Amino acid sequence: MTVQEIEKAIKELSPNDVSKLAAWFEEFESQLWDAQIKEDLENGKLRELISEAETDFASKHIDEL
Repeated sequence: MTVQEIEKAIKELSPNDVSKLAAWFEEFESQLWDAQIKEDLENGKLRELISEAETDFASKHIDEL
C-alpha cells in the first residue's frame, strides 16, 4: 500500500474514525520515538548530551546557592 492510497482511504473515513486514527497514530509515533531513544541510549549516542546537561544543571544549581 502506498502513502497516496493511505491518504485516500483516510479521506473516506468518518470524522469519528479520523479522530480514532489520530489518537492511535499519536500513540504509535510515541512508541517509535521511545524505541529510538532507548536504542540511542544503549548505543551511547546520547552520552555526550547527557553529560553536558548534567554539567549545566549542576552549575546552575550551584550558582543559585
